[in-house]
Amino acid sequence: MAFGTVGDDSARARLARNLRAKRAEQGLSQEALGERSELHRTYVGSVERQERNVSLDNVERLAEALQVDICDLLAREPR
Repeated sequence: MAFGTVGDDSARARLARNLRAKRAEQGLSQEALGERSELHRTYVGSVERQERNVSLDNVERLAEALQVDICDLLAREPR
């Protein structure tokens, strides 16, 4: 896979998959997570759809809003 290509095991794909799973585990809507993280709900949705190249600052905001370690959002296997 070429550099910059978004595949099933890319950091972007893992973030999207883990973010959606953690949000669902907590019974949160994208809107509720957006409010907790002070990010717009459409931004949360675009992260979950792998449409964004997310900054570490925003990954950290999402992790804090979900009360998980940032590593949990980037893990290859669910933690």
